[in-house]
Amino acid sequence: MSLTRPVRVLRGWARSPHLPPRTVRMRLTLLYGTLFLLSGIALLAVAYTLTWNALNAMNVPSPPPVIENASSLRALREEKLRNALITAQHATMMHQLLTSCLLALAVSAFLSIGLGWLVAGRVLRPLRTMTAATQRISEQNLHQRLAVAGPDDELKRLGDTIDDLLARLESAFDAQRRFVANASHELRTPLTMMRTALDVAARKPGPPVPAVTALAGKIRVGLDRADRLVESFLTLARAEHRGTVHRTTLALDKLATTVLADRFDAINDMHLTVGQDHHDAPVAGSEALLTHLTGNLIDNAIRHNQPGGWIHVATDTDAGTGTVQLVVENCGAIVDPSRVDELTQPFRRAVRDRTTANDTGVGLGLSIVAAIITTHHGTLDLHARPHGGLRVTVTLPLAARPALTVAAAS
Repeated sequence: MSLTRPVRVLRGWARSPHLPPRTVRMRLTLLYGTLFLLSGIALLAVAYTLTWNALNAMNVPSPPPVIENASSLRALREEKLRNALITAQHATMMHQLLTSCLLALAVSAFLSIGLGWLVAGRVLRPLRTMTAATQRISEQNLHQRLAVAGPDDELKRLGDTIDDLLARLESAFDAQRRFVANASHELRTPLTMMRTALDVAARKPGPPVPAVTALAGKIRVGLDRADRLVESFLTLARAEHRGTVHRTTLALDKLATTVLADRFDAINDMHLTVGQDHHDAPVAGSEALLTHLTGNLIDNAIRHNQPGGWIHVATDTDAGTGTVQLVVENCGAIVDPSRVDELTQPFRRAVRDRTTANDTGVGLGLSIVAAIITTHHGTLDLHARPHGGLRVTVTLPLAARPALTVAAAS
């Protein structure tokens, strides 16, 4: 008998939505049970056939006697009766044999399923161990290894392959961290030297030349922009690679108020109206990163605004979902809704022709925001307002409510 049809039936049965989720252990158990059942049926058929043939061979009817007198007729009748009794006895025996075999087959099939479940669990135990160990390993503890013990079989080779992969990942992360540390020094050092040389040249005795003064001012603006770009690159690299984050419980509502107060001069220069709607919003995370996140959003709301416009900042808690929301909304130029999702990618801007001198951004603000939110297991939602401007909603997990730490002014 071909196994294709039973296996196909098993697969269809296992895909039923009313059954527990399919697992390798369950599939192995069903396979073991099916193979045992088919083997038992085949063995039962062979045993039944052999027993039937053996009984028939033992009871070959003798040739009927020649009827010569009444005594011979009586003997013929007795022979027929004996043959009928033997035939009935054999049928009863075969029926009992079939019933006993079917009962034994049912009991054995039930036991085989139980034993198959135990054996499958035993076989898959190393895989469960490797899965649990792999899930515990992150970029912060890449030095850990599975170190699977046992004979040199397929499971051990799989564990060794995963260990080799972890070793390569550890080397890559170490190289990335070294790059970030070296870039912090190598990129800032020439900028500092250029700024120092510019200061020395500008302070030379003698009347300043207007053209030189104007050029020095432009160079300073370029150096400031380069400093911000370097700092943004480094912050983005740290956030994306999720280095060790020191988490404390802080009040996101008070943090937003503090960041807004720090931007008073920029808001006043643009003659912006600020609206605030804050409610208790405790979150657990890095104070430095969350301050950077809030500052980036508010800076974007100021920078991509219009003179005399408005900004609205709100914080709230949703106890039902266990989350905290920070919403920063501003008016401004109309943003193409189809391009909103691209703004979290590096060097993507809401308006293509934003090249004026007032635009001091480097195109990494929302990329950094998205990386920080991912580090804190939150979500980011961008919505283009129909009359211009952007509404940014940050959703973070709600923290417990111990004594809250208020972020200091950055």
